[in-house]
Amino acid sequence: MTTMTETKPKKLAVNNHNSVGSRVFDVLNVVALAGLALITVLPLIYVLAASFATEPEIAARPFFLWPEKIVTEAYEYIFATPTFIRSLLTTVVVTAVGMVIQVMLTFTMAYPLAKRYLPGRTLVLNLVIFTMVFTGGMIPTYLVVRDLGMLDSYWALILPLAINPFYLIIVKSFFQELPQALEEAARIDGCNEMGVFFKIVLPLSKPIIATFALFYAVAIWNDYMSPLLYITDPDKWTLQILVRQLVATDPAAALSQMDRTWVPPEQGVKFAIIVIATLPILFFYPFLQKHFAKGVLIGGVKE
Repeated sequence: MTTMTETKPKKLAVNNHNSVGSRVFDVLNVVALAGLALITVLPLIYVLAASFATEPEIAARPFFLWPEKIVTEAYEYIFATPTFIRSLLTTVVVTAVGMVIQVMLTFTMAYPLAKRYLPGRTLVLNLVIFTMVFTGGMIPTYLVVRDLGMLDSYWALILPLAINPFYLIIVKSFFQELPQALEEAARIDGCNEMGVFFKIVLPLSKPIIATFALFYAVAIWNDYMSPLLYITDPDKWTLQILVRQLVATDPAAALSQMDRTWVPPEQGVKFAIIVIATLPILFFYPFLQKHFAKGVLIGGVKE
């Protein structure tokens, strides 16, 4: 008589997240990340604190996170200066207009390149990739801007960098991953290519639009080399050029339109202008941060 032996299912090995090694690893990770965060944040806190400190305190204390006496003379001096107000408004307008133009040009070029049936698509893509490896350089770019009559013009800060080839390739790959059934359904309903692009493709591309809009805006806002090369009129200075003039030269000379009887807090003005130039970008990041995760996961399409 044979006996039936029951085979017990083998227990799968499960990682014990409550083990001593796992806890030690988590603690070390937290300590390392906290240390990196402090290294990044402490200089920013020092700049902010120094912008509200007095001149003797800035000279006497090489590093501090809270001023002994809070003063606002540096900010009062800056905001009372027509040069700063003009530079700030110029930077805001150039950033807003440039961001819109660059996003539109990038997306309108990437959409047709995502269609495999487009004649000459391979040649255009090869030319785009070529510009990622080889660039004309500073002098040829300057000559092109000069010959196009854009010297001392705000267009020189926008058009030469209107399309980032790396961003273009990413957006093209995103468009290729969109469900073709949606576009075909729109065409059956009578939409042409422009209608498909604006009514179907762009609404589905909100995460990536927000992501690259912020990338372009940050690049324009922080652009220092283009205004330095192409803008010679001080009345057309952007905020970054003004920051450079304040940090590298005498603040009173850089803000020459201010009443000369008001002696500025030299070091405080330098720190305050850095804070003001940084705050707008820090302000917009939280509102667009939710789109970053979706923008990074470009290849995933839900069906």
